[in-house]
Amino acid sequence: MMQAESLYQLFTQSSGICTDTRNLEKGNIFFSLKGQNFNGNQFALQALEAGASHAVMDENLFPDQENVILVEDVLKTLQRLANQHRKQINGKVIAICGSNGKTTTKELCRAVLETSFKTVATKGNLNNQIGVPLTLLSIPKETEMAVIEMGASHLSETAALCEIAEPDHGIITNNGKDHLEGYENEEGVRNGNGELFNYLKKKKGVAFVSTAQKDLLEMSADLKRMTYGSSDDSDIVGKITGSFPFLKVEIMNREKDKVSWGLATGDWKLKTAGEDGEIIIQTQLAGSYNFENVMAAACIGKFFGVPMKKIEEAISSYCPSMNRSQVLNQDGNTFILDAYNANPSSMQAAVESFALIPKDHKIVIAGDMLELGDHSAAEHREILQLINENNFEKRIFIGPEFGKVFTSNNHSLHFNTVFELKDWFKEQKFSDYYFLLKGSRLIELEKLLV
Repeated sequence: MMQAESLYQLFTQSSGICTDTRNLEKGNIFFSLKGQNFNGNQFALQALEAGASHAVMDENLFPDQENVILVEDVLKTLQRLANQHRKQINGKVIAICGSNGKTTTKELCRAVLETSFKTVATKGNLNNQIGVPLTLLSIPKETEMAVIEMGASHLSETAALCEIAEPDHGIITNNGKDHLEGYENEEGVRNGNGELFNYLKKKKGVAFVSTAQKDLLEMSADLKRMTYGSSDDSDIVGKITGSFPFLKVEIMNREKDKVSWGLATGDWKLKTAGEDGEIIIQTQLAGSYNFENVMAAACIGKFFGVPMKKIEEAISSYCPSMNRSQVLNQDGNTFILDAYNANPSSMQAAVESFALIPKDHKIVIAGDMLELGDHSAAEHREILQLINENNFEKRIFIGPEFGKVFTSNNHSLHFNTVFELKDWFKEQKFSDYYFLLKGSRLIELEKLLV
């Protein structure tokens, strides 16, 4: 078996890491990962023939093949390699986990930090036991800031990711009702997310905490922290000054001494009052529920000394994509597309925000929320009731989970799939309507607009 140091030396001489032969570049090291429906070991020879420098395998399928590195467990080897590379990075690593808003917060933080630092962030949502190592291994050694998104669905997973990524600082966006199938209940969610704070306590890192999230304030009470929110006791204070069609946020100039993190000294330093003025951030994000995501990015920027004007410009310029908090105009109608994923807490926030839009013709299209396990029926029933209680012209529910609790009325419809909905939708000839599209990834609500 090859020693970790020898494998890392090969990595530094390679053109990178690959786990999919379809994306292989010459000189990559191919890691033969396994999944429920695939075995990467079977593609190792193909990878070598396509130009991979080496193939890391945990099944000895090609005993006579050169440049095969045989290990006990390919995934664990990938994770150890990523941790070894992490130790070579002198820049700061900021971890982001939580039930909702991780990816948007990550992208906003990246936008803010890259105005002043060499910054790398998780691409897309490569945030799991495979994605985090791949992200770490893509980070150049000269990086000054790395923003790492961490996703988990079971206890101990966030703790394991922290051991790999060794974050210096971190954010838990919120604790909600995500992945109840794996976490079992909301306490499990809190404990799972809290593994990041447990690590930061050991590392003596700084937590960035929303003052609106009372459970997170309690969980971070014995940590170094910087807080953000709309309450006056926050370290950085903001308020919503507009939410339609896009969120607008004002961040206050507080009339007292301010603190920021001194990168050179590695400690807090006082700043004189009034050094930065108030800023108005006109975002391109739909929904008041994005307020905390914006404030988190502003807080991190402030902590690392990014000028407020640069913070404002970075957040204002950020344009969401990938079905997250997007506002789209099509065929004379306005669609709020927030359908990358959904759980009961994010669905509630989206519906309540949509209800506040001052327009007459509003329709909610809600897709199933997945990975809720035994909680599924109760949670779908609660969301269905919330939507029906609001004065939406139509309430449309998509998927089998909503179908189990759906009761028909004059304003509500149920479809099994988005394709059934699409046929009905074309017949309606809607014009000047506002739609909220919110559902889990597998429901594919965005296909209504294709």
